[in-house]
Amino acid sequence: MPISRRLPCGDGQSTNLPLTRAGVPAYFSRCENDTGGCASSRRLRFSASHPAAPLLSQPAVTSPMPSVLLLIPAYNEEERIEPTLREYATYFRANFAGRFEILVVLNGCRDNTLAVVERVAKDFPEVQVENFPAPIGKGGALIEGLRHAPKVDLIGYVDADGATPPAAFHQLIGHTEWADCVIGSRWLEGAVLHQAQPWFRQFTSRCFHAIVESLFGMGIADTQCPAKIARRAAIETIHSQLRTADLAFDVNLLYSLTHAGFKVQELPTEWTDKLGSKVTSSLFRSSAIMFFSTVRLRLVYSPLYDRLRPLRWVGDWLYRVLRAPTVKRN
Repeated sequence: MPISRRLPCGDGQSTNLPLTRAGVPAYFSRCENDTGGCASSRRLRFSASHPAAPLLSQPAVTSPMPSVLLLIPAYNEEERIEPTLREYATYFRANFAGRFEILVVLNGCRDNTLAVVERVAKDFPEVQVENFPAPIGKGGALIEGLRHAPKVDLIGYVDADGATPPAAFHQLIGHTEWADCVIGSRWLEGAVLHQAQPWFRQFTSRCFHAIVESLFGMGIADTQCPAKIARRAAIETIHSQLRTADLAFDVNLLYSLTHAGFKVQELPTEWTDKLGSKVTSSLFRSSAIMFFSTVRLRLVYSPLYDRLRPLRWVGDWLYRVLRAPTVKRN
């Protein structure tokens, strides 16, 4: 029997969410371990590319105060996630009482993150958790969170380290009246950076922005700021196009929205560069994964993609070298 999680919806009902026995999405079909067969979820390796998967069909709610679902992907965040959850839950209770939920999506955690989240949930029932024992990537965690969203008006996400304070995220929510998706930016004039990023990380961020702009031409200064919120209708429209499970997920999301004609607004935000970031601790590998994944994403949207099918093994090899989820072959 498949396992499921019961997630309260905005109208007080619940939704049963089917998962596989391993506790991972059913569409992560390619699995292998050291001996070549499927084993426990901790030994599985999954595709960095999601096939199309429909959202649970539920109409959006309309009201003077929008209902909000906040997604927080987490990978081994036992030391940092608790203050983030408590700060956001307290703030949202004061400003969106009865109109918000926080869904933490655990991505192959091997520490005590689950226990920490469950401890917070005892004090804040609005905090829910979706636990995937096997790694599915940050993008995969967000795709699953979006797919399993309850009936809400707005769906957003932030990182588990609390780099974006709740008040700054609230400002993004206020602008969804005029845009389909609103994102925070650390590079626009007016942004408040409480702790400067290391020069090498700033350099790689600027280089990545130049690559993204040359490939996609979206005119967005900071695609990677993990503070974003969108109308549910927009997410429903483009969800089947979200296939990038690694750190290039944000580019996939934003390009899908702009390509479909939705309005994306970028606002200066408040940001604190947190110590212990998973990206900072493996910056070279993360940058390489993002680069190759972004180039591949551009090819997916080009007429050359089918012609390059014989060379896709190169991409799989690069992902294995970088210890990233391998790209699923079509």
